[in-house]
Parts: sequence; C-alpha cells; structure tokens
Amino acid sequence: MLGYRFTDYIPSDFGKSTFDKLLDLFMQILNHTSGDVSEALHWLNLLDRQHNLTDDDYGMGDFLQDLKDKGYIQEDGPGGETYVMTAKAEQTIRKRSLEEIFGRLRKSKRGDHRTNFAGMGDEKTTDRREFQFGDGLDQIDMTDSLRNAQIRHGLGDFRLTEDDLEVVENEYKAQTSTVLMIDISHSMILYGEDRITPAKKVAMALAELITTRYAKDTLDIIVFGNDAWQIEIKDLPYLQVGPYHTNTVAGLELAMDILRRRKNPNKQIFMITDGKPTCLKEGLRYYKNSFGLDRKIVNRTMRLAMQCRKLDILITTFMVARDPYLQQFVRDFTQVNNGRAFYTSLKGLGEYIFEDYVRNRRRRVR
Repeated sequence: MLGYRFTDYIPSDFGKSTFDKLLDLFMQILNHTSGDVSEALHWLNLLDRQHNLTDDDYGMGDFLQDLKDKGYIQEDGPGGETYVMTAKAEQTIRKRSLEEIFGRLRKSKRGDHRTNFAGMGDEKTTDRREFQFGDGLDQIDMTDSLRNAQIRHGLGDFRLTEDDLEVVENEYKAQTSTVLMIDISHSMILYGEDRITPAKKVAMALAELITTRYAKDTLDIIVFGNDAWQIEIKDLPYLQVGPYHTNTVAGLELAMDILRRRKNPNKQIFMITDGKPTCLKEGLRYYKNSFGLDRKIVNRTMRLAMQCRKLDILITTFMVARDPYLQQFVRDFTQVNNGRAFYTSLKGLGEYIFEDYVRNRRRRVR
C-alpha cells in the first residue's frame, strides 16, 4: 500500500532577497492605500516593527533607497518630502496582479473550456515581437529565437535566454471590445469590508492580460458613482471610493457610447457592483433614493439593459453582495439583457472574470 511521502517544506519566497520580499508586500499595500506611497511606507514600517521583516544587514532605509535607485518611486514636492509612484511601479502592480490571478487559474485549470469548434480562430502573420508574459510555446518562432541567441552570445558561449525569444504575432478572427464598469459608491467600503481593492486588482490584471496577450482587443474602464466617467489604465492604482450613490444608468450610457465607436463585432460589458442603483441625473439635479429599489430608477436601468440586448451587447454582472433582494434585482436585470450574472465572493472575483473573458472571445459572431 502506498503511504504518505513527507518532504522538507520550502516557502514560496525561498531564495528571494530581502528587497524582493519587501517589494512584494509593498506592492500589496499600495493597492490598499490607493497609490499613496508615504502611507504604504508607514504601514510597512509598522509591520517591520511587529514582525521583524528586516535585520541588521538590511534595514527599511536600505529598502527606501533601493526603491528610488531602481525607479519604483520618486521624490515629489518642493522639498522632496513626499514620494510618488513611477510608471515602472504602476506597471509592476499590474503585472503582479496578472500573475496572482492568472496563476490561480492555471493551477485550478479554470478557463480551459472545450467547444464544438476546432482551434481559436487564429491566423499567423508576418509580424514579430519580443516574448511577453502569457505567450504560449506554440507562438515562439524557434528558428529566429536560436538565431538571436547565436548573434547575441556567439557559438563559444551559446545559450538561449528569455530576451532571445521571438514570437509570431497572430491575427485573431474573433476580436472583442470590453468595457469594465467599477462601482465606486460609498457602499464598496461599508460594513468593514474592502470591496474596491479586489475590484481594482482584477481591473489591473485584466488590463495587463489584454494589452500583452490580446493586443487587438480593446478594454475601456469606467467608474460610476453619482456620475460615470472613463479612466486610463494608469489611473487604476489610485482609484478610491467616494461619498457617492450608485448611478448605474450613467455607467451603462457611457459604456454604450464607447462601444458604439468600436468596430469589433463582439462587444461586452463587465459590471462589478455590490448594490442596487440608487441615483439618476435629471438635468443638473440628482434624483436619489438609498432605501429601496426605486421604481423610477430601476425602470430606467432595465430599459438600458434591453437596449444593450438589441445592440447585441452582452452584460455580465459580478455581484459581490449577498442580500437576497439585491440578487433578485440582478437576476431580473440579467434576464432582460439575456446576459450573465455571477454571485461571487471577493476572493473568486478575478477567476470568474478571467474565465468569462476568455470564453467570450471564442464565441461565434452571429
């Protein structure tokens, strides 16, 4: 009978330098502080005093200096008394979010959907580019990659590194335009639960996936509270909840306006929310009702869901609240749009969105 085999436990961060370990923690804290470097460093110092993250050989002052030397933060203000993130830090947060969420998908084998159609509808092109995270082995041009290695390293010291790899660009027949709507109303931080940080992390990971893996797809990001407005990918780490109600109508109207200008045949809206629509804008006046599902607001929202259905715009709602009457509203909204709804915890939010995004890219255009 085969029994249990015991081995030495090797931590996941085994072999990492103190700087790398602190950087991992620092990037996580930056998500919670909405990009406030000074506050993140303050938290990190508190954690260091409590858990002895540093030692006599490498202190927090060394880490701060390395952050500046390596280009993650820079001094700001007239006297340089504060620090801000650089573009490198913003990109690092997106990459780490992608690795965290996409890594869980690989381990759990989620997102590997069988279909009735062979292949993904991709066609090789003559375009070449450098290898990027997420590229498959079948995309690598081994002949050109070996040639690059020979030119860079020579025959005497021949080796193949990641920088030598060259990827054949694919022409995707099924291209998708996605609008991601993020609820930033005050309820996203109510009741002691931080819902905005996971939503930001998922948005950053999805943006990194699309820009590196599906470059011909488009992703637009909208936040909605009392009003709705579009933000850039670089703005995501700094996103904060405000003292807002939930104007779902404004978010949907802006999303539809963006998708009308997109030429891709596949169009979809991902909406991350934790509550009911509670606000409308009528001219310069806001019509608000936080106490229940106001019929006036709900009917306007349902009419937009029906318009999206007529325009073949699929709405997938990711509901992060468990209230039965709120879930019933989402079910009604989904039925009108003929879309989909996921009633998910914050922990599984990223996996659901990634799985659904990949599946939608493979659907046939009618």
